[in-house]
Amino acid sequence: MTPPTATNPPTASTPTAPPANALTGKRRIAFASFVDENYLPGFLTLLRSLALSNPNVCEDFLVLHDGLRPESVGKIRALHPRVDFRQVNAAHYDTYAKGDQDNYLVRKAYFILDVFRVRDYDTVITLDTDMVVLDDLGELLRLREGLAAVPQFFYGQHKLNSGLLVIQREYLTDAFCAELDEVGRAGTYELDKHDQGILNAVLDGDFVQLDARFNFVKRRLSGDLPVPDGTAILHFTGRHKPWQGGESGYGEAEARWHAYHLSDAEFHAAYLATGGTKHHDLLVHYGTPHVRRTADVESARKVAAAHILAGEYQEAVDLLAPLRIPVDESWPNEVLGHALMSVSRYEEARAQLLLAASAPNRAATAYGRLAQIAWIHGDDEEASRLALQGLGVDPTHRANRLMHLRTTGLTPPAEGPASGQLAHVAFYMERQGNAGDKLLPESVRLAFGQDTGPDRWHSVHAHRLFDEAALERVNARRGLVIGGGGLFIPDTAPNGNSGWQWNVPDDLLERIDVPVVVYAVGFNAFDGQAYGHGRKRFLSSLRKLVESSAFFGLRNHGSIEKVRNLLPPELHHKVRFQPCPTTVTRQLVDGWRDPAGREDTILVNAAYDRAGLRFGHDYGHFLREMATAVTALGEQAEVKCVAHSLDDERIAFDLRREHGISLPVIPMYDFDNDAIRDVYARTKLVIGMRGHAGMIPFGCGTPIISLISHPKMAYFLSDIERPEWGISVHDRHLGARLTERATALLADHAASVADVHGRQQELWKVTEANAADLRVILAGR
Repeated sequence: MTPPTATNPPTASTPTAPPANALTGKRRIAFASFVDENYLPGFLTLLRSLALSNPNVCEDFLVLHDGLRPESVGKIRALHPRVDFRQVNAAHYDTYAKGDQDNYLVRKAYFILDVFRVRDYDTVITLDTDMVVLDDLGELLRLREGLAAVPQFFYGQHKLNSGLLVIQREYLTDAFCAELDEVGRAGTYELDKHDQGILNAVLDGDFVQLDARFNFVKRRLSGDLPVPDGTAILHFTGRHKPWQGGESGYGEAEARWHAYHLSDAEFHAAYLATGGTKHHDLLVHYGTPHVRRTADVESARKVAAAHILAGEYQEAVDLLAPLRIPVDESWPNEVLGHALMSVSRYEEARAQLLLAASAPNRAATAYGRLAQIAWIHGDDEEASRLALQGLGVDPTHRANRLMHLRTTGLTPPAEGPASGQLAHVAFYMERQGNAGDKLLPESVRLAFGQDTGPDRWHSVHAHRLFDEAALERVNARRGLVIGGGGLFIPDTAPNGNSGWQWNVPDDLLERIDVPVVVYAVGFNAFDGQAYGHGRKRFLSSLRKLVESSAFFGLRNHGSIEKVRNLLPPELHHKVRFQPCPTTVTRQLVDGWRDPAGREDTILVNAAYDRAGLRFGHDYGHFLREMATAVTALGEQAEVKCVAHSLDDERIAFDLRREHGISLPVIPMYDFDNDAIRDVYARTKLVIGMRGHAGMIPFGCGTPIISLISHPKMAYFLSDIERPEWGISVHDRHLGARLTERATALLADHAASVADVHGRQQELWKVTEANAADLRVILAGR
């Protein structure tokens, strides 16, 4: 059997199934097992072993069954937070059973066929219920090619062993299922000897061979031999299972199985005690009942910290606040303080953080959070003092250093008369901040006129508490502009007043009596990122904002669809398209001139915030493919790393360490706005992962290719009708495709630039039409 497109990239004439995630192409992975009541004890132990051996792995788990009791379903759900029960059609057993429907091997053979009917995952890993996982499975999760299995130990290397399969999308097709069905109906396989007989007959040895440690069969340990070090999966093949009394001569192996045959309380405690990084979903799923059972403060701290990392701030408060935390337990007090300030319970947060500040190992972080609370409330002097105290404990603490710089030696700008100003709510990036966010406020202001300074504009930092004094200042202006940027996101500047980046309580939002203009804001949630218990707060604030707005413009149609889905139908009409002003920079900057010549460079940007959501298990693959592309493109132009933030430099470090490739780094986080625009206008091509590593160069007239790890990249390319300018970071052939598309854009560079100008002109038409409406809205104010 020839594997379908297992090694060769698909061509234009080869139809391929759409990716499970249509926007980012992120690979969806699932484990799968066939479970019945007789093998349920083995499956429960398998789930425990998987979690304890791989505490940072939590993929969906498909449970295929032909009927499970409700109490059995409950036991399974208690052991895994992402279970999907799928009942198979037992009537189909007659196709292969030949009167032996109760034969477990026959039923499992049908399960094999049912797994190949899965269509909503890119990779499926099957595990038998008589297995235990003893070591890291990362190698299996990173596999991206073909169908992989361990060769049979006893029956020859051309056949795969039962139990473990790593199946990629090209095998999860109707055509491959038809082959399996044909062989199954013909009965030309040896089901009595090996339950993968149907699959072996179809593949005829054509599969990716894995090391035996991923399916180490019990029979190799006869005579009470010890389980070899490095064994990842131990498979209890044969009729005698450990939960049924076992079999003599395999004591060492069965002891490994019984180590995972635990009560729920024992299992939860064991998971909390494992070292290394733990997956959020598992830590919450096991840690929450453990904390409720034991009231253990240290376990609660771990679970609450996981909630905070996921933007689930109220959940963290609900878990930690009821516990009696000793005053000298600095870390739990600091975590609770962090959670409380994130839901705007600032006074309670101060009390917890002051307790944490008494311990040297947590003091710097605690002082940093106390300084942030002071700054949120507009007290720069107190924020500076607290940040300095934190630096006294740890002179290298970056958050305290940035806060001290932000609040020291400030000279308020001399503003013009309030009646001639617009108030502007935005995220004003400090020194060494994200270059895209640094440029955004000025770009928004340029859309309203060439004067972007304090004569015309009154700045309102979105992350500071909007209080009565701020309301009075805004109502004294001609109007209020909110934007741009991806302000609709739950965790960049968490607060309990709005649930998004602007820290505004509902009652104050309702009392703004000047025209409110929401301009080019984006819905910036990542795939897999949710608002948690803060969703209700966000929805209420969003609705009030839309109701009170005279103009509500979002920067891409993807955000428009997302936001409309969160609003009642009667408000849908108010949500309109307003492109990010950075995408029309050439039209907005007074006296703009396109460069007479361009540098012979290609700029590459990669982003590392929320890396797990961006890359999943594919970062190693991404880096290898980028090494391929950078090497090939380096023959056409000098390739440089452009860093919007300090973390963006990581790609240069990793390429050098892993692949011996050196890239010069452009520290754009240190640049002013003119320098940012100048660098992007003078290069030939930008390959960027950040949204504004695409939108800013595009606005400067430079061709772009987006490395898609966030939906907003796909949204923008869809708006300009150039989806081919984007490639998923998960693309199996990323390096080759990136090289091909970059080479095409460089081959006729003048035409590529002209295409950018033409696409930009369409966005400018929308911007001009909106500007006409805004002049009417703001007229006479």
